[in-house]
Amino acid sequence: MKLDPKIPPGDLESKWTRYRSTVKLVSPANKRKLDVLVVGSGLAGASAAASLAELGYRVKVFCFQDSPRRAHSIAAQGGINAAKNYRNDGDSVYRLFYDTIKGGDYRSREANVYRLAEVSSNIIDQCVAQGVPFAREYGGVLANRSFGGTQVERTFYARGQTGQQLLLGAYQALQRQVGQGNAQVFPRHEMLELVVRDGRAIGIIARNLVTGELERHSGHAVVLATGGYGNVFYLSTNAMGCNVTAIWKAYKKGAAFGNPCFTQIHPTCLPQHGSYQSKLTLMSESLRNDGRVWVPKHKGDKRRPADIPESERDYFLERKYPAFGNLVPRDIASRAVKEVCDEGRGVGPTGLAVYLDFSDAIRRLGRSVIEARYGNLFEMYEKITGDNPYETPMMIYPAVHYTMGGLWVDYQLSTTIPGLYAIGECNFSDHGANRLGASALMQGLADGYFILPYTIGEYLSGLIRTGSIPTTYSEFDAAERDVAQRIERLLSIKGAYTVDHFHRELGKIMWDHCGMARSRQSLEYAAGEVKKLREAFWHEVRVPGTAYELNPELEKAGRVADFLELAALIIQDALHREESCGGHFRVEYQTEDGEALRRDDEFMYVAAFEFAGEEAPAILHKEPLKYEVVTPSQRSYK
Repeated sequence: MKLDPKIPPGDLESKWTRYRSTVKLVSPANKRKLDVLVVGSGLAGASAAASLAELGYRVKVFCFQDSPRRAHSIAAQGGINAAKNYRNDGDSVYRLFYDTIKGGDYRSREANVYRLAEVSSNIIDQCVAQGVPFAREYGGVLANRSFGGTQVERTFYARGQTGQQLLLGAYQALQRQVGQGNAQVFPRHEMLELVVRDGRAIGIIARNLVTGELERHSGHAVVLATGGYGNVFYLSTNAMGCNVTAIWKAYKKGAAFGNPCFTQIHPTCLPQHGSYQSKLTLMSESLRNDGRVWVPKHKGDKRRPADIPESERDYFLERKYPAFGNLVPRDIASRAVKEVCDEGRGVGPTGLAVYLDFSDAIRRLGRSVIEARYGNLFEMYEKITGDNPYETPMMIYPAVHYTMGGLWVDYQLSTTIPGLYAIGECNFSDHGANRLGASALMQGLADGYFILPYTIGEYLSGLIRTGSIPTTYSEFDAAERDVAQRIERLLSIKGAYTVDHFHRELGKIMWDHCGMARSRQSLEYAAGEVKKLREAFWHEVRVPGTAYELNPELEKAGRVADFLELAALIIQDALHREESCGGHFRVEYQTEDGEALRRDDEFMYVAAFEFAGEEAPAILHKEPLKYEVVTPSQRSYK
């Protein structure tokens, strides 16, 4: 396997402009002859599908939800970054680019990140034109706030519902194309296999989740926009249906998997309250604009927060990182929270929580201002916990949130399988070892609205004479047969344990031994436990029902089977990367004051893994990261 990032020549600032001016095009008449399959209907998928259909391609969109509006993008709360410099506080395209590179601990590709920063402003214009109700200042201009890892205000927001509002904008653009006959949407359909012929992606096998029927769909190109794989940890901020299946099938068909061990822990989540909890709830990072994070100075202090005087409070993020304070990047904040809790200074019944306190901001700004900024988030917190955050501090603790790893893609967003593209969170390309807050929505919409519509033409321009691709090819027969046999195998085991039992056990192994802190010893232990659990799953799981009906347990079983295989790859990657960077923290590699210690001389590359067989370790390939503009340095937010 050869990794060719296909980065255009020339200065960093001119690469994208030059590429767009020289890329091969498909004429409007020829676009009508080409079919594109888009798997996933979140921000990346819906924006890509709407844009491609608007250009004239024939588009099919698949989502396992009952509507594209239920994609997990609706859960994104705090905002979306763009380098518009409305605040006149020194922001620029270069500064957004630099903050993203630095925030990712110098493990992302320069050219891709600069392009992301460059097109960010266009996203805001696009969404305003669609009617997205961004917050506005008194004079009518769009409002901004800060997010972690920056010293400027560049985050545009719609209260605490930014993801939902952006998705509604993309959804209505998609539905317009559906109404015009340019796009078809297939809800309650899950991709279970990629079809490859002569080395090219030509279609998918999808299961109708209502009837159980397996369907064949062909296309000249397949676009995966299926989000992240954080649910490998079971408890995460992801919706319970989020999974790795689509990109895992692509990986097993030859698509390289980039940086699988780069998973992000979000510091601002509600603490776990029970062993049978099914998911964790995210409280937006935007809350750290006005909320102050603290714990008691003394171990075992169980007094009510109002009874602890200022002199006995430790605002530890402000103390350790005075330049950025409570708005340090997520990986750094999460490790700092874990550190004080490990010291015995955590709060709440379990001691695995810290306070996020708004009393200073309410005194300074007034309750009405805080309510306007975060009202729906405060309401959500009170409904879940029973505590009123206007009167008592929130309690938060880190949780798995986002995955920076994903399918390896080149500058054109193409995987190592020609005709297969990956956009949004399911590719690896833009965030390195840690994603800055409010950058996920930016990447998803940049890929879908402004990048893929250009780059996919380079590939499709060579297929205008092929005609429609038949689903009678033997590759479709084989792929459908493989899916059917896997489903039958899952249903035939008739074991004694539920799918959730195995998923919960997997999550505990991964969180305890491959979570916020990792070591060679813990990773080797996890590898052995995951292997045993996978063997037990295929002998002892019980999946009720049949294949030809609505069967949520069967859906979960297939996804958990893939998670068990993915976990082994994550551990393999974490073991080989003997350094600490971003969300990957190997305890053997840290500075004297406990910060991540990179080893640029040995690990400044993208780790891209090639599938080598069911029982064989994956083959590691390396894409060297060359920094021509930014000089990597020890990351500091002090």
